[in-house]
Amino acid sequence: MTGTDDVLLVHGGTPLEGEIRVRGAKNLVPKAMVAALLGSGPSRLRNVPDIRDVRVVRGLLQLHGVTVRPGEEPGELILDPSHVESANVADIDAHAGSSRIPILFCGPLLHRLGHAFIPGLGGCDIGGRPIDFHFEVLRQFGATIEKRADGQYLEAPQRLRGCKIRLPYPSVGSTEQVLLTAVLAEGVTELSNAAVEPEIEDLICVLQKMGAIISMDTDRTIRITGVDSLGGYNHRALPDRLEAASWASAALATEGNIYVRGAQQRSMMTFLNTYRRVGGAFEIDDEGIRFWHPGGPLSAIALETDVHPGFQTDWQQPLVVALTQASGLSIVHETVYESRLGFTSALNQMGAHIQLYRECLGGSDCRFGQRNFLHSAVVSGPTKLQGADLVIPDLRGGFSYLIAALAAQGTSRVHGIDLINRGYENFMEKLVELGAKVELPGGALV
Repeated sequence: MTGTDDVLLVHGGTPLEGEIRVRGAKNLVPKAMVAALLGSGPSRLRNVPDIRDVRVVRGLLQLHGVTVRPGEEPGELILDPSHVESANVADIDAHAGSSRIPILFCGPLLHRLGHAFIPGLGGCDIGGRPIDFHFEVLRQFGATIEKRADGQYLEAPQRLRGCKIRLPYPSVGSTEQVLLTAVLAEGVTELSNAAVEPEIEDLICVLQKMGAIISMDTDRTIRITGVDSLGGYNHRALPDRLEAASWASAALATEGNIYVRGAQQRSMMTFLNTYRRVGGAFEIDDEGIRFWHPGGPLSAIALETDVHPGFQTDWQQPLVVALTQASGLSIVHETVYESRLGFTSALNQMGAHIQLYRECLGGSDCRFGQRNFLHSAVVSGPTKLQGADLVIPDLRGGFSYLIAALAAQGTSRVHGIDLINRGYENFMEKLVELGAKVELPGGALV
């Protein structure tokens, strides 16, 4: 979408009520698609959402000779890497800036082709995501890297070899890089201080189905014994717990009632505890979770984001919108991305009272405490929100703006809604299904 199609008019003040479905996790599905590159035969991936990150990876795989076609059931992809080949640099570069996923192609392409080219990378501007660390990891495996004007050119003069790596921070992306590279490397790779998010575990399940040997210890250490070859996989992606939590926060902020089909309790336990503390209600069954506002005032809380099993940073922004309607002072300490609270300035323009601080508030010290980042917030509520012109800054912040516009009185113009397509499948159709009053400029219905 471009131009006026990238703007949504939101008429707020109506509770969201009804049922929507979440499919496979944005933070797993594209990575599982990349993993198919490692196999000697076709893979079958199910529960795939129709989001932009999936389309980007599909395009990159096809550029490298992987056949990608729909399967028999909705949301199913068959990925056949039998004829992997080098891609044209200009074609790869056409994808530059649209996603950060291309960095994860390095290991698989080095194993299959002996070389790889990675263009400039995009993604949400919510804080540092050091790409250099990915390249340093690949050097430890034995890759050589040449920086060029249009990106990075990598070569593996000989078979990559296992190594010992300790992450300075349990980064999801770095953990994925090591996993996708180590499975076909010679010898044993030991990764300490690894990320252990449910999506990481699901990626390990994918790789194990392909023939990998991977063990996870309780101290965040992952050991990978390299094998000579891998086959394909047949896998159903775990549901997107981050999208599910976004809809849960929307139900709370709009005083609504939303059944999220596909949501699972196990991966959302930390979120569910916090949701209950704020005053939200939920009911779990075998098919999903119903979230609703039970009436009465919401409660202010102290909240600190952290890597899994802590409160996920992607849950924070949508919930902050709901906290603007809670009674008292809520304290939010963001410890994962230093710039993630920047989205709150627009909420203040809508009538919220949110003050940002450089100090670590409401909990333990974190790595941002001495670095002059506005990474803590005090939210004073409840406040009535008013419609406004909003420009979406990033994926989760964008969905949070939608929630704020839906909870506000009056009409909001939300610009840049195409960014939400990166991680929320058919979000506009879902809004309509839940009774939201939204339209495209000129009165066109969504």
